[in-house]
Amino acid sequence: MTFIMYFFFKFAQIISIIMSKCEQCIVREFSSLKALNKEELLKVASCKTSFTIKKGEAIFDEGDSINGIYCIKEGVCKLSKLSANGKDHIVKLIKSGELLGQRSMISDEPANLSAVALEDMEVCFIPKTEIMGFFDKNNQFSMSVMKSICGDLKGSDDHMVAMAQKTVKERLAQTLIYLEDNFGKNEDGSLHIQLSREELAGMIGTATESCIRLLSDFNKLGLIELTGKKITLKEINKLKKLAE
Repeated sequence: MTFIMYFFFKFAQIISIIMSKCEQCIVREFSSLKALNKEELLKVASCKTSFTIKKGEAIFDEGDSINGIYCIKEGVCKLSKLSANGKDHIVKLIKSGELLGQRSMISDEPANLSAVALEDMEVCFIPKTEIMGFFDKNNQFSMSVMKSICGDLKGSDDHMVAMAQKTVKERLAQTLIYLEDNFGKNEDGSLHIQLSREELAGMIGTATESCIRLLSDFNKLGLIELTGKKITLKEINKLKKLAE
């Protein structure tokens, strides 16, 4: 085998491995990218950038220009908005298999929220120039992205209604159940996602002191168990009833 033939053979192997990784990626399985065909997926594989985000680091900040989409391969991040009084309000948590930046990319507007890692993350970035090209050629992909954005808007509507109609106690119970249902538990039974008391307060829309007091009340009632920063849900049915 000549050097040139060997070079092209190895290059083909590398492309095959990259392609396989993209085809089997959890992000493609659960996001709009599942609508891409093999040729389009190859384009994604050749232009994407993969990197690690450490816990506490920002993927992007509110006001940043997002010239593409972020694929969350591993880890969890929070989407939050800074209020006028300087409080960080968590709007949503994003886990592996989801995409970030679709709405900003399509509307061509700066990011409305900040995305910060709650644990170490593996993220891929796909440039806008490649993604936007798929909209003209792949109607299934276009519809999938639109449905995803509509789903996010519906989620925002539901969150806004819950903030307006539910008490802080009900919102806390609802949020604790949401954290267990969507992000699971550790081996010791505690919630896998360990939000700080300040972050949890920002998620349910109350003062940190009020959140701490309510957690203590839940603990005394036997609904949860507090061990340092860890929270373990003990009475799921009672919490669900309280959240209704």
